[in-house]
Amino acid sequence: MSIRRPAMNPDLRQRVLEFVASFDRNDLDHVMSFFAEDAEYCPGDGHRHRGKAAIRKAFLPQFEGVYGAMTFPLHDMLVDEAARKVAIRWACRHDFSQSPRGRLPGLRSLFLKNIFGKRFHWQGVDVFHFDEQGLLIGKYSYANTLMPLFHRD
Repeated sequence: MSIRRPAMNPDLRQRVLEFVASFDRNDLDHVMSFFAEDAEYCPGDGHRHRGKAAIRKAFLPQFEGVYGAMTFPLHDMLVDEAARKVAIRWACRHDFSQSPRGRLPGLRSLFLKNIFGKRFHWQGVDVFHFDEQGLLIGKYSYANTLMPLFHRD
């Protein structure tokens, strides 16, 4: 007797892949197009950002290059289509080899670069909640944000 597995929802899976690709391209406008107006974002540091304007403001330093050029290679993805939830495990890669958009690095950037080098990464997990239309109503990030385990690349 074989175990029958439910098919993955290619729409939610594809939406998450496109969402992550928007982060990797540093395209904040496209990232924000995935969120419902009343969505919430909890980055795992104890803060809760409600609504698109608050979420955009929370993401802005990252997209302005404060943490270097950032990409998020995926390791795993789990899709629960019945519950409209997706979980991903990722690496957050930072690259300080070039100043984004001609910006001079801030103190935080200089600190990270001097301790960990021009390129490093750390690990995390995101859990996404979607509404019936496929818009994000919740993005919940989990990682040790106080002192993540950094790895030089």
